[in-house]
Amino acid sequence: MKKMILVVLDGLGNEIAELKMGYMKHLEEGSIARKSNVVASLPTLSRPLYETILTGKQPYEHGIVHNLNRSLSKSKSIFHEVAASGMISAAAAYHWISELYLNGDQNSTLDRFHLSGEPPIHYGIFYYEDQYPDSHVFMDASYLLKTYQPDFMLVHPMNVDDAGHKDGALSEGYGLAARRVDGILSMALPEWIKAGYEIIVTADHGMSEDRGHGGGTPLERYVPFWYIGTKTKDLPTEQVALKAFIMNCLEI
Repeated sequence: MKKMILVVLDGLGNEIAELKMGYMKHLEEGSIARKSNVVASLPTLSRPLYETILTGKQPYEHGIVHNLNRSLSKSKSIFHEVAASGMISAAAAYHWISELYLNGDQNSTLDRFHLSGEPPIHYGIFYYEDQYPDSHVFMDASYLLKTYQPDFMLVHPMNVDDAGHKDGALSEGYGLAARRVDGILSMALPEWIKAGYEIIVTADHGMSEDRGHGGGTPLERYVPFWYIGTKTKDLPTEQVALKAFIMNCLEI
């Protein structure tokens, strides 16, 4: 079986990724990473799309269709599949991930650490403020990686989305947030590759000029998808296909 790290850069549209993320483009040019453009499902809202990425179902199928739905997921996610196969999963992520897969609406802002080894997410460190630094999310991920050696890990920083909501998709602040996380990736990815992980870097949705998302404009709907690994099959071009691609990479 293979090992994988899935990075979901919240709110990163493909257009800004192409313009600002020089390290990731460098990996493309060096044939270390392959890239496709993925069409996010609708509505382009975070909680529905976390569920779509991780379960392979459209929002009308999994039932999470807005950000105010704080119920526990009713679908089989990648985390569930990993646990069922006897593998270990981890997440350094926004607390909505713990709500979806661990505790529903049970005051997850106080459930900062989940280190019990209980599935479906065996080990997790969750944050609850959108301005929680991306650098700290990657430090949390590094701790989980070194301590528990998960077979599958989700890394989910929020600062690009936060900057987009403050300033809009074509703003200086949004672009700088993309540049900063690109720099963080340049420090993290070589270590992860050395440790034997395949890596996906993608996003849930993009951001509009009016500082929001949820609709179907190209800025909101088209997101990047980078893959570093051994599989030669075609990369997904629709978000709903990500789970199947990841399962294939994990050889589950």
